[in-house]
Amino acid sequence: MFQPCQNGAVTKAKRVQRTQRRTDALSKERIIETAIEILDTEGESALTFRALAARLATGSGAIYWHVANKDELLAAAASDVIARVVTDVAGGTESREAIRSIALGVYDAIDAHPWVGTQLSREPWQFAVLRIFEAVGGQLQALGVPEPAQFNCASALVNYVLGLAGHHAAAARLLAPGTDRTAFLATAAARWAQLDPAQYPFMRQVAAQLPGHDDREQFLAGIDLILAGIGEKVR
Repeated sequence: MFQPCQNGAVTKAKRVQRTQRRTDALSKERIIETAIEILDTEGESALTFRALAARLATGSGAIYWHVANKDELLAAAASDVIARVVTDVAGGTESREAIRSIALGVYDAIDAHPWVGTQLSREPWQFAVLRIFEAVGGQLQALGVPEPAQFNCASALVNYVLGLAGHHAAAARLLAPGTDRTAFLATAAARWAQLDPAQYPFMRQVAAQLPGHDDREQFLAGIDLILAGIGEKVR
């Protein structure tokens, strides 16, 4: 008369085994990799657990086993992209060059994955931001920056990088896909050139440089200016 309970136990055990097999096969790494593919090709609005489940040929429940919600998934995806950047510095690289490499790596990552810029601008203490801080801070220590100045120097560099992230995020929201950069900047430059010369002498002066400037080179110039100031702390 105890047979039904035994059958129920066996059935439950089989369900547990199937669930374990699904969760083992569907790793968090695979979920994040697929989420990045969706974000890169279709944008943040397209990343839903239903779309992710369809792409992975599984149920949403299997995804929830690894990731609690979309915010956690976005943070994990951004952290994964940034982790590749900050760990991709060749051993033995001089500290200033390592910082430039990290900064440019983040720049290129945001350029290749615009949604990363949006994510970095949302939460200042998420893992992706902490990874950047740790990578930059370690190089500042190796550079010999005095300990009392390390946090300020790291903050100056990281906040500059995050400012870029916010800028890219705003541009991604405002500009339609396929916008011609040169034409867009030329239009902006024409407006600058028409500003009141009494109120905006500098903006009128640099207007001609706007259409042809290189964003990446300008970004690196800013990093070099900050590093030059940090160099004064080391002397």
